[in-house]
Amino acid sequence: MIVQEALRLGIVRLRDAGIDDPARDARLLMAACLGVQRDRLTLVVQDEFDPLVEANFFAAIGERQQNRPMSHLLGYRDFYGHRFSVSSDVLDPRGDTETLVAAALDVPFETVLDLGTGSGCIVTSLLAQRAQARGVGSDLSQAALSIAEKNAQALDVANRCRFLHSDWFEAVEGTFDLIVSNPPYIAADEMDGLQPELSFEPRMALTDEGDGLSAYRAITAKARAYLRPNGWLMVEIGHTQGPPIEQMFHRAELSSVKVLPDLDGRDRVVVGQNPA
Repeated sequence: MIVQEALRLGIVRLRDAGIDDPARDARLLMAACLGVQRDRLTLVVQDEFDPLVEANFFAAIGERQQNRPMSHLLGYRDFYGHRFSVSSDVLDPRGDTETLVAAALDVPFETVLDLGTGSGCIVTSLLAQRAQARGVGSDLSQAALSIAEKNAQALDVANRCRFLHSDWFEAVEGTFDLIVSNPPYIAADEMDGLQPELSFEPRMALTDEGDGLSAYRAITAKARAYLRPNGWLMVEIGHTQGPPIEQMFHRAELSSVKVLPDLDGRDRVVVGQNPA
C-alpha cells in the first residue's frame, strides 16, 4: 500500500465514525507517523508505506475512531503561541483559557501562583512573557506535575518555576503578586452530557463531583492570605458561573471585581484585587 491509499482509507474510517474533520485529522496523524510536516505530505504520497509505520497509522486511526483526542495521539496541544506536551493525565489547554493568560498579562507581577496547574500551560505562558517573573504551580496530581515540569523546560522557564504537590494552598508558602487558576468547574450532573473526547481527560480536572463551585469557595476563602497588597486573583469559569463567583470575590473582600468575556462574548474570567 502506498501512502496515498492509506490516507484515503484513514479518512473514510474517520468519516464513517462521525469525526468532525476526518481529512484534517487523518493528515495530521499520517504526518506524525511519517515524521514529516503536514504541508510536506504531498511529496511522499506516492511512496510505499513501511509496514511498521502503516500499522502505527491505522492504530492511531482506530484510536481516533473511538474519540480519543487528537492531542493525546499527537502528544501536544498548541496554546498561546507555544507547543505543550499533553497526555490523559492533564486537561487539554484550550483557547478559552487564553483569556485568563491575556488578563493576567494586563497587570504588573513579579511572582505568580497557578493553582491546579495541570500541564503548566498558564504559569509557563506567563513566565515566557515576563522574563523577570518567577512562578509556582501546584497540583494534586503528581503525574500532571511531571508534565508541567517538562513543559517548563521546553519553554526555558524551568529555572524560574517551582511545582508543588498540593491540594490548592495546602503546601504553598509565601505571598504573590498574582494568583491564577483554571479549576474543575463542571457540575457532576453535567458530566454525562459532555463531548465524548472529554471522557479521555482526567475527571478530577473537569468536575468537583458537586455543584462545580467548590474549588472557587476553597480558593477565595484563603486567597487574600497568599496575595501581596494590590495583588490580583484571576480564575477561569464556566460561562454561566459569573454571578455566583463574582459574589464569592466580594465576600472575600477583594476589590475591583469584574467578569471578563472570552472571544465569543461569554463570561470566562473573574478578577479581583487584594486591597492595599
